Amino acid sequence: MMASNYNASKEEDGHQPGAMGHGGAGTVKNKKPDNTAFKQQRLPAWQPILTAGTVLPAFFVIGLIFIPIGIGLFVTSNNIKELEIDYTGVDMSSPCYNCSQSYSWNSTKPCTCSVPFSLDQPFESNVFMYYGLSNFYQNHRRYVKSRDDSQLNGDKTSLKSPSKECEPYRTSDNKPIAPCGAIANSLFNDTLELYYIDPNGSRTAIPLVKKGIAWWTDKHVKFRNPGGNNDNLTVVFQGTSKPVNWRKPVYELDPLDPDNNGFINEDFIVWMRTAALPTFRKLYRIIHKKPNNMTPTLPRGEYILEVTYNYPVRSFEGRKRIILSTISWMGGKNPFLGIAYITVGSVCFFLGIILLIIHHKYGNRNNSAEIHS
Repeated sequence: MMASNYNASKEEDGHQPGAMGHGGAGTVKNKKPDNTAFKQQRLPAWQPILTAGTVLPAFFVIGLIFIPIGIGLFVTSNNIKELEIDYTGVDMSSPCYNCSQSYSWNSTKPCTCSVPFSLDQPFESNVFMYYGLSNFYQNHRRYVKSRDDSQLNGDKTSLKSPSKECEPYRTSDNKPIAPCGAIANSLFNDTLELYYIDPNGSRTAIPLVKKGIAWWTDKHVKFRNPGGNNDNLTVVFQGTSKPVNWRKPVYELDPLDPDNNGFINEDFIVWMRTAALPTFRKLYRIIHKKPNNMTPTLPRGEYILEVTYNYPVRSFEGRKRIILSTISWMGGKNPFLGIAYITVGSVCFFLGIILLIIHHKYGNRNNSAEIHS
């Protein structure tokens, strides 16, 4: 009996029965944790005691804080003005119906259509113009990987020898494609122009600002033209081929503005930041409010959207639209955050009321039962 107790204690210390100590041939490494407060789980700990006096005030405080915040967010979101215009051309009555039916990636002539619309209320401050696509899965794994970030960052080696991730849009006519990959190949290339119809029937073009729509880090860090300070992009991109679905090479995206041409073209940069969901919008242009001018940026009245229909979406049953929107301190129109705050605050507040009633009704009964016992 004593021998068995002795062996058991040795096994607890990590030694096998009959093992020799002091570095003998039969020694086994001790697996017992060190005798420290951390390894023996003797650190001081604090565990809150959940009582009615602590839980009920917490519920009421959360409710009283979240509900006003949610109302503020919801009201702010509703004050943002937004207008969506679908110009896919699915219905026969649509002005872009003929373009949607006849246009494809192989079309040589662009198709144009005019979409009239009206604003019932003026748009104040700066107005942001987005294009939106539906049923376009930019989050597909192979699509997201189909790019060469080194090439887009201006690396000359990658310019001439793009990454294999770009297949099957890596080479064309035995020349490397610049920019390569499926993302760049599917660049959104509709041209959108906006006109205000004056009361006398004449058109006034709305100035659309095309710079300042991309993230600063994308514009100045992630995307660079190869060749450094060489402004002659025709020479820089010599020996490369344009993407298969493009009408013109990358060095002709904006030839009149060297700071917006090539890989640093902001329309191209915005498109290359892939969307997480199949229905998305991307910033296209900005309509700036004129300084020291009391007139609205977009006054109430009639407008015409001139569309150069270059981007077919029928092949994947997609939809195209433009969105005109103002913004606030919290960004664009999105009532979800306000609704979420109001919902959480309301649930906590009503739970607090229910628990208070239960505590008032049954708490005293439990206390009196303990006293009698």
